[in-house]
Amino acid sequence: MKTLVTGGAGFIGSHLVDLLLSEGNEVCVLDNLSTGRVENLTHHEIELSSRVITRDPVDSTGFLTPKKDFGIRNDNLSKIQFHKVDISQEGEWQNLFEGIDWVFHLAALADIVPSIQRPQDYFRANVDGTFNVLQAARKFNVKRVVYAASSSCYGIPSQYPTPEVERCDPQYPYALTKYMGEELVMHWAKIYQLSALSLRFFNVYGPRSRTSGTYGAVFGVFLAQKIAGRPYTVVGDGTQTRDFTFVSDVAAAVLAAAKSNQQAKIYNVGSGKSISVNRIVELLGGDKLHIPKRPGEPDCTFADISKIQKDLDWKPKVSIEAGVAELLKNIDYWKQAPVWTAEKIAEQTKDWFRYLK
Repeated sequence: MKTLVTGGAGFIGSHLVDLLLSEGNEVCVLDNLSTGRVENLTHHEIELSSRVITRDPVDSTGFLTPKKDFGIRNDNLSKIQFHKVDISQEGEWQNLFEGIDWVFHLAALADIVPSIQRPQDYFRANVDGTFNVLQAARKFNVKRVVYAASSSCYGIPSQYPTPEVERCDPQYPYALTKYMGEELVMHWAKIYQLSALSLRFFNVYGPRSRTSGTYGAVFGVFLAQKIAGRPYTVVGDGTQTRDFTFVSDVAAAVLAAAKSNQQAKIYNVGSGKSISVNRIVELLGGDKLHIPKRPGEPDCTFADISKIQKDLDWKPKVSIEAGVAELLKNIDYWKQAPVWTAEKIAEQTKDWFRYLK
């Protein structure tokens, strides 16, 4: 299939690219590199628009030679067409959808605190960007669109495990804009008969998770702290639980959605378990330091995945123990990540406490 992945140089997107290439699909990646990294793809051949990236080392063809690989191995190098574009703005990039079979829309601004501070940026990236992707997919009669939604749309759920019929109650702008994007996808599927599915991801972790300067996902914070020999900053008492879902399982769910004959449906993508933060500390090994519990965060995230198991014949395969072991095996990836202290976190999250109280 001819496929297009927005956000394909990002954490989840790059693992999806690996999977698509391993099955022989052609891949076009769109990414503005605001959080994605070309390095996430350099174990494949990459063509940047009409010219080849010329980073060392290169082979006799001028293409990149394989770099250290994380996740799914692709023994037969495949070339990726890469375009650095801003999907929040209409443009010539939309013509790249011509002839595409499957579109995977993963590009988005993430993280809670920046969304509180810069809601306009999040609206443009996550809502306007989704609108522009849908319009391009509709114009060129794309056969399937798979949207990466977020379980943050549930806010603080009333039932666990949480089914897709749970009321959505976003607690901060990031969650709201991702939910609005999903509403656009479902509306385009209904009104314009666009073949589309939406997948609500729960607490995705794994190799290549972001190492930007933004305070965010627990594993990125903890791994940088482990490298630096600092204590893990555990929010509250650490008994809160999360449905940590390994990135290769998420990529497999996205591909299963593309291959399915389901239409205009929403699916949770989770591990089927909910693990405490204290358990994560045990698996990583080391000391911990408790910091104040934050408003707007649920005590538990736990996906009901019975619907996706039934409809798409998908189920998670990677246990939390195996997933953490894989992270530790590749821990050098986080050497350049910022090391968060309790004081830095307090400064970074002051707007969180101010607005979400």
